[in-house]
Formats: sequence, structure tokens, C-alpha cells
Amino acid sequence: MMPTSPRSSASWTRFWPGRAMTDSTGTDGTDVAERRAAEALIVDVGGFEGPLDLLLSLGRSQKLDLRQISVLELARQYLAFVERARALRIELAADYLVMAAWLAYLKSRLLLPPDPADEEPSGAEMAAHLAFQLQRLEAMRTAAAQLMARDRLGRDVFARGAPETFSRKRKLRHTATLLDLMQGYARVRTRDDFRPFVMDRSNVMSMEQALDRLRGLIAFEGDWTCLSAYLPAEWEGDPQRRRSATASHFAASLELAKAGRLELRQAGTFAPIHIRRTSQT
Repeated sequence: MMPTSPRSSASWTRFWPGRAMTDSTGTDGTDVAERRAAEALIVDVGGFEGPLDLLLSLGRSQKLDLRQISVLELARQYLAFVERARALRIELAADYLVMAAWLAYLKSRLLLPPDPADEEPSGAEMAAHLAFQLQRLEAMRTAAAQLMARDRLGRDVFARGAPETFSRKRKLRHTATLLDLMQGYARVRTRDDFRPFVMDRSNVMSMEQALDRLRGLIAFEGDWTCLSAYLPAEWEGDPQRRRSATASHFAASLELAKAGRLELRQAGTFAPIHIRRTSQT
């Protein structure tokens, strides 16, 4: 049995608490009740006339036969509301689109025969989900109304005309000791003075070079000859190069004496070293 159309404002107020506000006015002087009434989607389908959320609530509680509702007429009224909502708030159209979609889906579930293998939610589950959607929408509307009712800066409350200025003073306290300062200074100096050691091989004579040189020279010397006489003339000017050549020739002479090709002689401590080839050479 189709119920009578809930046209009374008291029934609408129960599902739309904002409509009971008839005293307050908006910031632009527009009556709040008139503004909210203009934002409401009032449908007139199948003998029902009233807000869309009330229609959904009656259908959920099975107080209204949704099979008598014309989805085509509902879609036409929704499109007309969207055209009006462009001048108000477009997010209202999104809220009502969800409601209209759920209403059409509920009607399709009622018209189609039930499928045992269908895994979609049952009518009770859909009704519970729809109730949750309506409660959430109502909570958002209530929160929005509470926010709009709060005092606004520049209208209800005002900022100070001459705000105070504050100055900030920063005080530093050093906790480092004299030992910490010395260690830090030492680290900086050590880092600055450190240089990797790179050997200049042009000023160093290897023992192999001196050995090849002595093998070629002792063949022409039969008497005792000072070891310094075998040093290259170009290595005599630089003290560093002379020390390298002397050490290399001395090591080479020891190797040749070990092989039995040289004899070494030194008259005293720190005296010049003399060499000569052996008779077997």
C-alpha cells in the first residue's frame, strides 16, 4: 500500500535539521532556511514529493514501494537540479548523485529476480550501507553548519590594530676546554700540512743500473780504483743524486764481489772504498 506524500515541514525537518533554523541569516543577508531549501533536491515521483534523502530513508525502512518510482523521471529532475546547482554549490550535486544512484540500484534489485549464485550484497546489507551513507552525509552537514556558526575574523572578532613587536636575543655559551681547542687546532694543522709522498725517480739510481755500469767499466780497469770514480759525471752536481748513485754503486760492487768478479778494499773507517776486478774476470 502506497503511503501518503510526506509534505509536512515537520517531517522534512526530522531528516534535514538545518531547515529548522529560521532566525539566523547568512553573511550576505539571505535567510538560512531559504538558502538550504534552495539547495535541497525535492523530487516528485510516483506519488511522493519531498527531499531525496527522505525518499531513500522510507525506501530503506520499506515504508515506500520503490517499484512504483520512475527512474526516468528521477533522472530528469536530478539533471534539472544540477543546472540550478551550478549557481549554488556544485558539491551538492555530487552528494545527490550518490543518493540517486543508490535509489536506482535498489529498484533494480527489487525488479530483477534473485540469483542464488550472485555474490553481490543482499538487500539488508545494501540498506545498512545506505543508512551509513545517509548518516555520514548528515554528519558532514551538521559539522559544516557548526563551522559556519562560529565567529569569523573581521565580522565577529577583530585583530589588534597595532600589534606588538617582539625582539629576540640569542645568548651563546661555550663549553669547550683548552684541551678541546688544542686538539681541534692540531687536527686542522695536520690536515693542512699533510702531503702524500711522491718519489721523483729521475733523481734515484737503481742498483740494476749501477750493476750494468760496473760490469762494463771494470773490464777496462786492472788496478785498484776508488769507487767514486765510477759515478756518472752528471750525477755529481746534485747532492741528492750523488747519494743515490753512491749507494747504488756500493750495493752493486757487493753483488759483484759476492759473485767473485770484484775485490774491495778500505784502509780505515770512513776511508774511500777501492775496487778492482779479480784475475778470473
